Amino acid sequence: MAKIIDGKKISAEIKDEVKEEVAALKKEGKEIALAVIQVGADPASSVYVRNKKRACEYTGIRSVSYELPEETTQEELMKIVKECNEDAAVNGILVQLPLPKHINEDEVLLAIDPKKDVDGFHPVSVGNMVIGEDGFLPCTPAGIIQLLKRSGVEIDGKECVVIGRSNIVGKPMSILLLRENGTVTTCHSHTKNLKEICKRADILVAAIGKPKFIDDSYVKEGAVVIDVGIHRNENNKLCGDVDFDKVEPVASAITPVPGGVGPMTIAMLMKNCVESKKLFGE
Repeated sequence: MAKIIDGKKISAEIKDEVKEEVAALKKEGKEIALAVIQVGADPASSVYVRNKKRACEYTGIRSVSYELPEETTQEELMKIVKECNEDAAVNGILVQLPLPKHINEDEVLLAIDPKKDVDGFHPVSVGNMVIGEDGFLPCTPAGIIQLLKRSGVEIDGKECVVIGRSNIVGKPMSILLLRENGTVTTCHSHTKNLKEICKRADILVAAIGKPKFIDDSYVKEGAVVIDVGIHRNENNKLCGDVDFDKVEPVASAITPVPGGVGPMTIAMLMKNCVESKKLFGE
């Protein structure tokens, strides 16, 4: 029986820690504010934005909302980003992705002041992460490191395999595991012998974007399995990239979907908002 890594519980612990830090900063007269910019009404994005607002409310971080219509132009969006960059009261800026097709996502993300890049997507943040300098870490991979550490999983010296190489999860995940002294292999759609490589892993992170792709034939006995995927199956039930029922008997620890990695992303976003005040706040 694998240990179930409870992302809800661990994310609640982190939010409570953030709440205490925010309260302490308020006593010093320092407020923290997060600007959340959403263009259009994509249903999944709206759920994320609502959850981010709730987390802000819980931790005591002020949430500044920009809910813009689908037809918002690139220029109009860039103007709002510029205003938030120049507003000393705003510590973090988050542009909810995906943006409508007529807007250049890269241009928008590049326009965010790196000192307010609480998503950790700006090239300056990515560069700091790679060379080990202080800065913002991307929320999902940073959340996974916290899941492992707070569940007593040793990363140092372990064989770690990350399936997926996206800029948001796969690549930064590999870098953060490397920073914790893991021995890391990154797999992707061109990887040969995927099963054999996965079966070497002490820690296996699946961020592949295919429902229930990873079954027990990919997993070494006693491995720790982290499932980043989120999908709806044929019965409209949530599932991940890992076939939980098949893998759970083989693994020593595993994250469920939902309730595993998902809640950590928002908890780490709140943590980054506090970091923005500590690192760059006046």
